[in-house]
Amino acid sequence: MNSIWKLKGMLFFFHSSMTIIVSYLPVYLQVMGLTGSQIGVLLAVGPAAAIIAQPFWGFMSDKWKTVKRVLIICISGTLALGFILFQLTEYLLLIPMMYLLFSFAAPAGGLGDSLSQKVSVKYGVSFGSIRLWGSLGFALASLAGGFILSHIGITNIYYLFAFFLSMALIFCLLAPDGEPAKKPVQLTNALKLLKSPKLMTFLLMVMAIGLTHRMNDSFLGLYIVELGGNESYIGMSWFIGVVTEAVVFALSFYWLRSFHPLTLINIAAFLYFIRWVLMSFVPDPTFVLYIQVLHGICFAILYLTAFQFVTRLVPDELESTGHLLYISVFFGISGVIGSIIGGQIMSAFDLRTLYVVMAGLAAVGLGGSILYRISYFRSEDGKNEMEKLKETSN
Repeated sequence: MNSIWKLKGMLFFFHSSMTIIVSYLPVYLQVMGLTGSQIGVLLAVGPAAAIIAQPFWGFMSDKWKTVKRVLIICISGTLALGFILFQLTEYLLLIPMMYLLFSFAAPAGGLGDSLSQKVSVKYGVSFGSIRLWGSLGFALASLAGGFILSHIGITNIYYLFAFFLSMALIFCLLAPDGEPAKKPVQLTNALKLLKSPKLMTFLLMVMAIGLTHRMNDSFLGLYIVELGGNESYIGMSWFIGVVTEAVVFALSFYWLRSFHPLTLINIAAFLYFIRWVLMSFVPDPTFVLYIQVLHGICFAILYLTAFQFVTRLVPDELESTGHLLYISVFFGISGVIGSIIGGQIMSAFDLRTLYVVMAGLAAVGLGGSILYRISYFRSEDGKNEMEKLKETSN
């Protein structure tokens, strides 16, 4: 139990480093003189790399039966490649370097969550009580990062990024590893996951909802600037949203028991729709800060519920592969589509129009999640689950 705090420290500092990328990289690229379309392409390169890299590193952790060692490789690679990335100024050189950076950075986040899930089972604690430390790191770093970068300048972004990553690496070296599955893992077993109708349909449904989330991740900072805010507003907005997220994670032990996972996904999809409608009408950046409370509620419910539901849909020996496949869809494929579409809308219209489009997409995602829930409870697995619940209640 005493070693869990080292894992919490790793999550805290790794997600702190990701704050710099998610919250401030678009602003950094804009300061460099890149256009909206160019920024959109660059923001899409990272998720594109994640589509392949996340399942790959997830499979390797299952095959090698260690999440921790693969996580060390990914964090070390991110630190080294980040140094090179922030020395470049040419748009065409930034594209391949962004791809390489996120081939290590994106899987590290998913591996950290997968390790948290395994450790929570190993030590008998809730996953949310461990994962909330990643949210706290993201929140505090977004707040501190905004003030620090407003003083030292956005062009010095790498120094902050490298500090957080270095601390994450130190804690990762000290953190516990998960309990490995006993069954051997072959590539053919992992490829069978792609042929699972239950898993693939679930991932498509999650992607429909996650698409709008990723669009907001990419363009929230620019929207705040368009409304008249600065780096401090950007940092405060992420701080409010992610602190709320941490609170929801901390209380997950209670709300996860109150509703079925698919019901919670329906609720999250509905809240996303409300959130984007409100964002499309904000008159100034101050109103964005109030609406950011919904970020924590929407994301924490959707991400945690879907993450754990995926565990039901994959074999034990392929748990990390399944987790990172889910994350590659939620953050990777959704991120690519969201960044490209968002960049085009930003160039052709404005960011307010983007949030109107996002509200429409969220409505589609809500409809898809409702249909999936209905289909699931009509399936054999759903009927068996309901029978077990009735027997337990009696």
